[in-house]
Amino acid sequence: MVLALFQIIDMILQLATWVIIAQVILSWLIAFNVISMQSNFVRTLAMTIERITAPLYRPIKRLLPDFGGIDFSPLIVLLGIQVLRKLLGGLYLELGPTIT
Repeated sequence: MVLALFQIIDMILQLATWVIIAQVILSWLIAFNVISMQSNFVRTLAMTIERITAPLYRPIKRLLPDFGGIDFSPLIVLLGIQVLRKLLGGLYLELGPTIT
Protein backbone atom coordinates (compact mmCIF):
# COMPACT_ATOMS: atom_id res chain seq x y z
CA MET A 1 0.00 0.00 0.00
CA VAL A 2 2.77 2.42 0.93
CA LEU A 3 4.76 1.49 -2.17
CA ALA A 4 1.73 2.22 -4.35
CA LEU A 5 1.28 5.63 -2.74
CA PHE A 6 4.93 6.53 -3.29
CA GLN A 7 4.73 5.33 -6.90
CA ILE A 8 1.62 7.40 -7.58
CA ILE A 9 3.23 10.52 -6.14
CA ASP A 10 6.37 9.86 -8.19
CA MET A 11 4.33 9.41 -11.38
CA ILE A 12 2.52 12.70 -10.76
CA LEU A 13 5.85 14.46 -10.26
CA GLN A 14 7.23 12.88 -13.45
CA LEU A 15 4.15 13.99 -15.38
CA ALA A 16 4.56 17.54 -14.04
CA THR A 17 8.19 17.49 -15.17
CA TRP A 18 7.25 16.49 -18.71
CA VAL A 19 4.47 19.07 -18.90
CA ILE A 20 6.90 21.81 -17.86
CA ILE A 21 9.48 20.64 -20.41
CA ALA A 22 6.78 20.59 -23.11
CA GLN A 23 5.76 24.14 -22.19
CA VAL A 24 9.33 25.39 -22.35
CA ILE A 25 9.89 23.81 -25.77
CA LEU A 26 6.54 25.08 -27.05
CA SER A 27 7.30 28.62 -25.85
CA TRP A 28 10.67 28.54 -27.64
CA LEU A 29 9.06 27.30 -30.85
CA ILE A 30 6.51 30.11 -30.65
CA ALA A 31 9.14 32.74 -29.76
CA PHE A 32 11.35 31.81 -32.72
CA ASN A 33 8.36 31.65 -35.12
CA VAL A 34 8.82 27.96 -35.84
CA ILE A 35 5.14 27.47 -35.07
CA SER A 36 2.43 30.09 -35.02
CA MET A 37 -0.18 30.98 -32.43
CA GLN A 38 -2.50 31.56 -35.40
CA SER A 39 -3.07 27.79 -35.46
CA ASN A 40 -6.03 26.72 -33.33
CA PHE A 41 -4.22 23.56 -32.22
CA VAL A 42 -1.09 25.42 -31.10
CA ARG A 43 -3.12 28.12 -29.33
CA THR A 44 -5.28 25.52 -27.53
CA LEU A 45 -2.24 23.47 -26.53
CA ALA A 46 -0.35 26.53 -25.26
CA MET A 47 -3.34 27.79 -23.27
CA THR A 48 -4.00 24.35 -21.76
CA ILE A 49 -0.40 23.89 -20.66
CA GLU A 50 -0.38 27.46 -19.31
CA ARG A 51 -3.45 26.74 -17.18
CA ILE A 52 -1.81 23.60 -15.80
CA THR A 53 1.54 25.18 -14.97
CA ALA A 54 0.48 28.68 -13.85
CA PRO A 55 -0.35 27.59 -10.27
CA LEU A 56 3.13 26.07 -9.96
CA TYR A 57 4.89 29.18 -11.27
CA ARG A 58 2.82 31.88 -9.54
CA PRO A 59 4.43 31.72 -6.06
CA ILE A 60 7.92 31.66 -7.56
CA LYS A 61 7.23 34.58 -9.91
CA ARG A 62 6.14 36.65 -6.91
CA LEU A 63 9.47 36.03 -5.18
CA LEU A 64 11.84 36.42 -8.14
CA PRO A 65 12.88 39.82 -9.45
CA ASP A 66 12.36 40.66 -13.13
CA PHE A 67 15.23 39.33 -15.24
CA GLY A 68 14.38 41.24 -18.40
CA GLY A 69 12.14 38.81 -20.21
CA ILE A 70 13.77 35.61 -18.99
CA ASP A 71 11.51 33.48 -16.81
CA PHE A 72 13.42 31.24 -14.42
CA SER A 73 10.32 29.88 -12.67
CA PRO A 74 10.13 26.67 -14.81
CA LEU A 75 13.75 25.89 -13.95
CA ILE A 76 13.15 26.46 -10.25
CA VAL A 77 10.00 24.31 -10.30
CA LEU A 78 11.89 21.52 -12.11
CA LEU A 79 14.67 21.67 -9.53
CA GLY A 80 12.09 21.58 -6.74
CA ILE A 81 10.38 18.56 -8.27
CA GLN A 82 13.69 16.70 -8.54
CA VAL A 83 14.57 17.49 -4.92
CA LEU A 84 11.11 16.33 -3.82
CA ARG A 85 11.49 13.08 -5.79
CA LYS A 86 14.86 12.41 -4.15
CA LEU A 87 13.45 13.14 -0.69
CA LEU A 88 10.46 10.87 -1.27
CA GLY A 89 12.72 8.10 -2.56
CA GLY A 90 14.93 8.37 0.50
CA LEU A 91 11.90 8.47 2.78
CA TYR A 92 10.52 5.33 1.18
CA LEU A 93 13.83 3.53 1.58
CA GLU A 94 13.90 4.50 5.26
CA LEU A 95 10.25 3.88 6.12
CA GLY A 96 9.02 1.50 3.43
CA PRO A 97 10.11 -1.81 4.94
CA THR A 98 8.82 -0.86 8.40
CA ILE A 99 5.31 0.30 7.42
CA THR A 100 4.31 -2.22 4.76
